[in-house]
Amino acid sequence: MQEGYECFVENFRQRLLEVTGFEEERIYYKKKEEYPVTPGDRLFIKRREAGEIAEICALYISDLYEEYCQGAEIDELLSDVMKRLENFSKTDIAKNVKLLNDYEKIKKELFIRLVNVQRNKSDLEDAVYRILGDIAMVLYVKMGEMEHYMTSMKIKRHMIKNWNREEHEIFEEALLNTYFLSPPRIYCWEKMIFDPRYDGENFMNILADYPIRKDAIGNCLSTVRRTNGAVAVFLPGVAERLAKLFQSSFYLVFTSIHEVMIHNAATANPEDLRRVLEDTVRDTTPEEDFLTLNIYFYDRDTGLFSLYQTQEEEEY
Repeated sequence: MQEGYECFVENFRQRLLEVTGFEEERIYYKKKEEYPVTPGDRLFIKRREAGEIAEICALYISDLYEEYCQGAEIDELLSDVMKRLENFSKTDIAKNVKLLNDYEKIKKELFIRLVNVQRNKSDLEDAVYRILGDIAMVLYVKMGEMEHYMTSMKIKRHMIKNWNREEHEIFEEALLNTYFLSPPRIYCWEKMIFDPRYDGENFMNILADYPIRKDAIGNCLSTVRRTNGAVAVFLPGVAERLAKLFQSSFYLVFTSIHEVMIHNAATANPEDLRRVLEDTVRDTTPEEDFLTLNIYFYDRDTGLFSLYQTQEEEEY
């Protein structure tokens, strides 16, 4: 079985080289366990390069092999792949690749995602990011929409050399874009369970006095997309608004990359929050969605975020 699979991969690669006329190094194979780890083996096609930016398409080759085993001819599979590549070239993704060297044309597509620093150490090499404790705020660019999903890529440090902008200016632009791409919302668990169309509470509406929870349960903060929504607390004006509603500073409990629980500092015990976070991450958070086991703090008086530490940790 494995021998047949490997023969198919090499045969399909050679046929792609013939059809495209590309050089050998422009179509290459990577197993799923190779960095970065992915759900399946991939065949990469480097379509074009512009300076230090390359447009690369990836095919999950095991899916093609499965179709081949079920009776599909290689010529049929090749034709389908070439059509997909042609369609890709007409999407916003392909167009935006060509614009990556022009800050004015790409700036409205920049946004921020959160990742754990230690678990993404290699992935952060040459990336553009800020660090708070063990969380990295990473700069991404929205490349377009494909099959109803937003596609994106990390901005590499060498890309911003041609932008002639200060890094802090780029970050501020990206944070503001993130706000408008996916505005912050507070979600009530009971409404989420009983109403599938529930899209959260717009607590940022300054014309309404949102009844924020000040008890031990806390408030679930995310974004309207509810994907990578934990970044919501760092978006412009959000922390200030929450502190005003609380009339207090607050603690941040990141249960995953998708949401963060916000607790009133006047009533919450951070050590209790840490224990709950550890249980939640262990029992319900998928490995790929993990962000941190630390508790964070927002100081209403200074407007600053910090990593909460016990007295013993500070002395150590």
